[in-house]
Amino acid sequence: MKLISIVVPCYNEQEVLPMFYEEIQKIMKQMQEEHAELIFELVFIDDGSRDKTLEILREMSLKDKRVRYISFSRNFGKEAGMYAGLENAKGDFVVVMDADLQHPPAFLPKMYNYVKDGEFDCATTRRVSRQGESKIRSAFARLFYKIMNKISQTEIVDGAQDFRFMSRQMVDAILNMQEYNRFSKGIFSWVGFKTQYIEYENVERPAGTSSWSFWGLFRYSLEGIMAFSTAPLMIASILGIVSCVVAVILFIVWLIKGFCDGWIFATTTGIMCALFFIGGLQLFCTGILGQYLSKSYLEVKHRPIYLMRENEEIYRSRQENKN
Repeated sequence: MKLISIVVPCYNEQEVLPMFYEEIQKIMKQMQEEHAELIFELVFIDDGSRDKTLEILREMSLKDKRVRYISFSRNFGKEAGMYAGLENAKGDFVVVMDADLQHPPAFLPKMYNYVKDGEFDCATTRRVSRQGESKIRSAFARLFYKIMNKISQTEIVDGAQDFRFMSRQMVDAILNMQEYNRFSKGIFSWVGFKTQYIEYENVERPAGTSSWSFWGLFRYSLEGIMAFSTAPLMIASILGIVSCVVAVILFIVWLIKGFCDGWIFATTTGIMCALFFIGGLQLFCTGILGQYLSKSYLEVKHRPIYLMRENEEIYRSRQENKN
């Protein structure tokens, strides 16, 4: 028998969870009819949801023994949710997908066919369109991929999703990377392994709203850049050199003007502009250094990536004690 673990990070997904569960049941049944050797487990990660997500997961775990869940003590973010799911998945193959049905479960049979014989270690989807997204958000997303692939040695495919069907060997490799500041798109690429990309059109959520704001995605992109590139540090050095060159040029111009115009050149405005220019460069470079230092600071603390408050075993034990 081959066990497939389906990891589903959840944050305030009460509206879509029943729809996802209904859809994934159909796909699991279909795959078992085609491949009798398959068995499944569903590993839901409740990332400190504030709605009824945990209540729904509790009910599902009591009705269906294939359903497992981990509920965090607070919101740790999707990266922590994916790591927790991979860490607790028991399968020979592991799937990571969202609960909002923007990662269509109908792709799972096709993804399994790519991975089952060992020809590929991972099958994943790649969006070829961004229908439903704002033009500004789409433009910034494409810009991020272009910048990332130019300044980093780790290639990240434009439009690649976290929706992945992976072999146990690849999952174990990912779990060996226990860094606190995680950027899974980069980690998936960094560990290597042979990956098959499946192109598809963007799918909108059937219900609820995304928890990802533009600002949240912007901060996430900065996490990715700093996790897989030291180019910003080089930018700070280059700006320092440029500012020194500009300062030398301005000094030469000041000397020439002084000889020609009787030293009536330095004005308050010029001095203020020079001060703001140099001060701005210094603050910008200090900010870059501060960001890298803050990441190192968090890493050396060795804090856990997540803290569990409850899982299906704890909940079942409580219910048995009550009865």
